[in-house]
Amino acid sequence: MLSQTAEYALRAALQLAQQRADEPLQAAELASRLRLPRNYLSKTLHGLARAGVLASARGKGGGFRLARPAARITLADVIAPFDQLDGPRRCLLGRAECSDRQPCVAHRRWQAARQDAVRFYRTTTLAALLREEASGDR
Repeated sequence: MLSQTAEYALRAALQLAQQRADEPLQAAELASRLRLPRNYLSKTLHGLARAGVLASARGKGGGFRLARPAARITLADVIAPFDQLDGPRRCLLGRAECSDRQPCVAHRRWQAARQDAVRFYRTTTLAALLREEASGDR
């Protein structure tokens, strides 16, 4: 459901949410920790900074950090610069014509699952995921 870029953005944002606000991470360090391609991740991080999710600083002691507290950043905030959650929907089965009027056999069930996923992205914060991880609720 999510593009690879959006998945990388989520992984990076969660990693940054674990950092102290006064300890930014450079793209190369994040890429190493997450085992992701450095150049690709760097472009993704800059996209998040342009969207106001991250703040960045150049030079010694610079790098990326969250632009606001993790409790105020939803997963949808992180995904939005890369994927449209409410964008045009492609048919799960690849039909050219698939709508509420002319649904494929999977349309209604897929639509409900997609709505649940969008609700999850919009209501879940980075802080909430970190709390669940810390408490062992996986």
